[in-house]
Amino acid sequence: MDVLLGLQWGDEGKGKVVDVLAARYGVVARFQGGPNAGHSLEMEGKRYVLHTIPSGVFRPGAVNIIGNGVVIDPIIFREEVSMLEAAGIDLHSSLYISRKAHLILPSHRALDAATEQAKGKDRVGSTLKGIGPTYMDKTGRNGLRVGDTELPDFKARYQALRDKHCGILAQYPTEVDFAQHEEEWFKGVECLREYQLADTEVMVNGYLDRGESVLAEGAQGTMLDIDFGSYPFVTSSSTVCAGACIGLGVAPARVGRVYGIFKAYCTRVGAGPFPTELHDATGELLREAGHEFGATTGRPRRCGWLDLVALRYAIMLNGVTDLIMTKADVLSGFDAVRVATRYLLHSGETRTLPYTLDSDLQPLYDECPGWQTPNASTYGELPGNLQHYVAYLERETGVPISMISVGPDRSQTIER
Repeated sequence: MDVLLGLQWGDEGKGKVVDVLAARYGVVARFQGGPNAGHSLEMEGKRYVLHTIPSGVFRPGAVNIIGNGVVIDPIIFREEVSMLEAAGIDLHSSLYISRKAHLILPSHRALDAATEQAKGKDRVGSTLKGIGPTYMDKTGRNGLRVGDTELPDFKARYQALRDKHCGILAQYPTEVDFAQHEEEWFKGVECLREYQLADTEVMVNGYLDRGESVLAEGAQGTMLDIDFGSYPFVTSSSTVCAGACIGLGVAPARVGRVYGIFKAYCTRVGAGPFPTELHDATGELLREAGHEFGATTGRPRRCGWLDLVALRYAIMLNGVTDLIMTKADVLSGFDAVRVATRYLLHSGETRTLPYTLDSDLQPLYDECPGWQTPNASTYGELPGNLQHYVAYLERETGVPISMISVGPDRSQTIER
């Protein structure tokens, strides 16, 4: 099993890269996260955003699996499959959903909104999709799972969890009405049950036993990992390579290549530390040139130069074997491109990620000459300064960059 994941704060372009790589894999499986993910793909002038369904759905013949580590909102799932089926993609024969995946209830979303509002200026920048409260119920052994929808007492289980949430919500000053969403939620549950519910951990291991190729698709990014990200401004799941084993039920020894995706610069959505953030015209130029607005929330992304301290840390955590650089075209036209190689702290310089990324930290930069990105289809057609940038990053990270994206369409991908 090979693993593909993001190495920054999410939004690295995973959806497009999975779509490109999926032609080589018989199975594509999502292993964590939920509809807070927004994997964007562009094909023949049309743009699709996937929140729950794996990005291999556009490759005929591929099996797509939603693993046990994913949390599913039935309302959003129903909207997503309707969008895909309107585009002529029939998922009934190719999509499998883990019975062990947890369900996001309307009351989970209400809890998310209430708790985020109560934090005031200390908000973590939640997408308000109910992800955190759902994972809390999972670890608290209170959650509802997809397999529960097949049980005769499912509605009683739903009501018990709903009542528990209502008791918690009563402690907040703002009254939140989620009852209006319940009818749509149960319609979504019926939609889920139209697809193939399965013990997907058995399926995935069976495919591997038969020599089939499996690609595990991650969501968000390493710097949002619940353990190793910029806590508490993180997501609620394990976004690193080890999370693929837990989120699909696969032993670590079965992991092969690890594809780590990073942008040629950095972005972040929501609150939290961001050492290389640019608060000037350059940051705004990056945002406009890169169309840096959240695929799920629509929020403008914070933009900054590439952070090699964080990138090297992410490579170490994930055991990355292949780097994939996206949005190299966005840096086209800059006279110079800056890269943070180390941080200046009170105690001196460091090339490793400190425990806290506080406001006193200062990134220290190297500078590389800029480039103009042409319509290139091979690596040799790229401008020399971009090739020098690639070679520089390979020296700094010790990992080869095997793929470079120079545009949003699947055809604008250069392999080395």
